[in-house]
Amino acid sequence: MASIVAVIASTHHPFYYRASTATGEDRPPFADEWTRKILAFRETLTRARPDVLVMVGSDHFHQLWLDNMPQFLVGKAPHYDANWYNEEREFGLPRMLLKGQEDLSGHILRAGLDAGFDLAFSNELRIDHSITCPIITLRPEADLPIVPIYTNIFAPPLPQPKRFVQLGQSIRDIVESWPSHLRVAVIGTGHLSLELGGPRQFGPHGPDPEFDQRAVEWIANGDLDECLREVTLDSLHSPGNATHGFMDFMLMMGVAGAGVKADYVDTLDLFHTMEAYFTWYPNGAPTA
Repeated sequence: MASIVAVIASTHHPFYYRASTATGEDRPPFADEWTRKILAFRETLTRARPDVLVMVGSDHFHQLWLDNMPQFLVGKAPHYDANWYNEEREFGLPRMLLKGQEDLSGHILRAGLDAGFDLAFSNELRIDHSITCPIITLRPEADLPIVPIYTNIFAPPLPQPKRFVQLGQSIRDIVESWPSHLRVAVIGTGHLSLELGGPRQFGPHGPDPEFDQRAVEWIANGDLDECLREVTLDSLHSPGNATHGFMDFMLMMGVAGAGVKADYVDTLDLFHTMEAYFTWYPNGAPTA
């Protein structure tokens, strides 16, 4: 059976690529510290030596719109184009072509349906920065096949937070039941407190530092019980109008397991948001 060698959760700031590659007067003052943190975080995936990446993210109204908005969708294409033109224009993101792992996609779909999740799928999925930015930060070679899983965190009615956790738990079981010798890393990306287009968007830190501190503690300690007690669809409006992306972090807590402390935790206050990076090693930390 397949083995999950790393479970990783992170934010996905679209400006990292431009900031980290800028030089001279164009290089922002925070770029060096940000790059140092990303390089250390990247090593946590490199050490795990994965063969396949299961990538959990959320489409930013690029391919999925209000005329057809699945709650949970699995990509099952042989290749995935990325990024979208507006992401190239606004964030300087490169165009990418990523290889798919169709066998694992099919296994997740079949087993997910059997487990009670009515998963949608797409054979023609073009992915955006919620998945490509973690690839840029964690595996810039973009040389590993992926299985993209999209969640709906933007367009109400949204699934309840507990459903994200349940899906994460099922993803863990499903991947580990895949009849393959391959090593799998499950990587998910979300937000802490975040305001987009609102009055708290461009502050010196995230719009709700108190929420961010509690959220990091929940994730780092695997405290799903406390997290589920406090986080509701209604409560997530208060920390910022885009904070529902935190439910993707909750999904990754489900993959990692209740009560399981992260092996690696790091954060960075970056003007309008807190960046956060977590890694778990289900089979123990790999040796060098």
